Amino acid sequence: MEHVTGQVKRVHIWRFDMGRDLLGELSAAVQSAGIHYGVIVAGIGSLVTYHVHVVGEKKRPVPNLYMQGAGGYDLLAMQGYIIAGRVHAHITIASEADTIGGHLEPGCEIYTFAIVTLAELEGVTLDGFDGVRWPD
Repeated sequence: MEHVTGQVKRVHIWRFDMGRDLLGELSAAVQSAGIHYGVIVAGIGSLVTYHVHVVGEKKRPVPNLYMQGAGGYDLLAMQGYIIAGRVHAHITIASEADTIGGHLEPGCEIYTFAIVTLAELEGVTLDGFDGVRWPD
């Protein structure tokens, strides 16, 4: 187990427009704001395409299973971290027929809009927190 403490430096809220790639827009916003460490606390909106991955069976290296599709999807939730300036986000989306979740990948096109709230952190280092650590 690892534990770090720090403080919220500021809260950022972005509204991203129709037709843009959600991960691309968020990554560019994080870079532009100079954020190195943060917590994605909320995300809502809608998508017309999705591209996510989930982890597969327990083996080395960890297999990623990719899912993508098109249609109309509500962005129900988004959470994650900014680690050393890199976005590590997960989303949950739903249509009238499906609910899908996973690790956000390029290819999630925003439909109406997307709003993302992020708490920028100071006094913490999260490097390696999202790395796989196999037990001996």
